[in-house]
Amino acid sequence: MTECVEVVVASPFDNGGYGAVEKTGIPIIECADYMETDPLGRAEWIKFLGLLTDKSERADSLFRETEANYLKYKTLADKVANRPKLMTELKYGATWYVSGGESYMARIFNDAGADYLFDYMTGTGGVPLSFEAVMDKAIHADIWLFTYNCEEEMTYLALRSDYTSYDQFDAFQNRCVYGCNTNYSLYYEEVPMHPDYILAELIAIFHPHLLSEHFFRYFTPLKE
Repeated sequence: MTECVEVVVASPFDNGGYGAVEKTGIPIIECADYMETDPLGRAEWIKFLGLLTDKSERADSLFRETEANYLKYKTLADKVANRPKLMTELKYGATWYVSGGESYMARIFNDAGADYLFDYMTGTGGVPLSFEAVMDKAIHADIWLFTYNCEEEMTYLALRSDYTSYDQFDAFQNRCVYGCNTNYSLYYEEVPMHPDYILAELIAIFHPHLLSEHFFRYFTPLKE
């Protein structure tokens, strides 16, 4: 029988401190999966969790399945001739954060067959921009995606009420905006270990003829 050992799995931070958790005496194991910029590289950390839980065989099997699905969808999108121009996220306060061009999400957008408009920006995390900078680059974007957390579904009316100038974007005017409500969606819980899920979903949005029967798990088109 395998001995059960109690540990805390934590994301490492620059200051190296974990506050009250360190005082419990429970060993802390750092898991740096969030630092991966390759979607499959991040998903492969399930093998690490498999080792910790004595489930290596199951973890390896799950990763192989995820990898095969991801590469299958990527190959499908590699064939597209037209790549829609993509903008993402929302303004918070005076700042609009977009994923840097070297980030995990930028890689997925590219693999899904989109022309991510901020792909040129260096960095692997969120890049802070002004509203004006985003508008200058993305006013003519074909598709707009963002995540939000709210008890009610986002609508075009609510989006415009949040910030009137949102309606100046072509994606807003052409009704090509999709939101992911993380209040009930498992987007943050599933995507790190299943980038194949989000890749398929994005392909279905960007190129619906390729996956016409896709069941949407995360993003839905905004209603009026």
